[in-house]
Amino acid sequence: MQLTKYAHSCVRVDHDGGVLVIDPGVFSDPVALDGADAVLITHEHPDHLNLDAITRQLDRRPFTVHGPASLSAALGDAAETLVPVQAGESFTAAGVAVRAYGGRHAVIHPDIPVVENLGFLINDVVYHPGDSLVVPDVPVDTLFAPIHAPWNKFSEVVDFIRAVAPRRAYALHDALLNDRGYAVLDRQYTALSHTDYRRLEPGTRLDA
Repeated sequence: MQLTKYAHSCVRVDHDGGVLVIDPGVFSDPVALDGADAVLITHEHPDHLNLDAITRQLDRRPFTVHGPASLSAALGDAAETLVPVQAGESFTAAGVAVRAYGGRHAVIHPDIPVVENLGFLINDVVYHPGDSLVVPDVPVDTLFAPIHAPWNKFSEVVDFIRAVAPRRAYALHDALLNDRGYAVLDRQYTALSHTDYRRLEPGTRLDA
């Protein structure tokens, strides 16, 4: 299984000829969707769901979209491709085993409605939590950790990484940072996460 990390929260999984794309949002390169057989969307926010890019790709090649039932409204005309998923459900997408966790987006502010959010465990190896810090109930080899967002703080993410206790962790949800922010957080997460932590440049590929 090969992973490609695109900007912000987008990860592409190539496995046994199948292509699975997670959270192709407006901050990531639409090329991540090329050849997609299935797409996982953790929640409806545009930094995780680029509707224009998905619609354009669907015009070229059909694929299924898996995610919370609430995505139906956000997907518009593409809603017919949605396969609704609930927390605790296991399914197969693009030939890859997936299990969903969580159910709710982390609270941004009490005045902002909380939307549905699912974390996805891929092939029992890779965990993408979306916009939540839900710890899966099984061991995780590779964790993508949301390192910077309006809804989280550094200490919470460090404790999340420690609780998951992966062999390695990669930065997720980082498009709003500048070079100074990257330098500070890279240093702190490396020192305190208790795992092999790294931030990948968009387009970086690795084996899982």
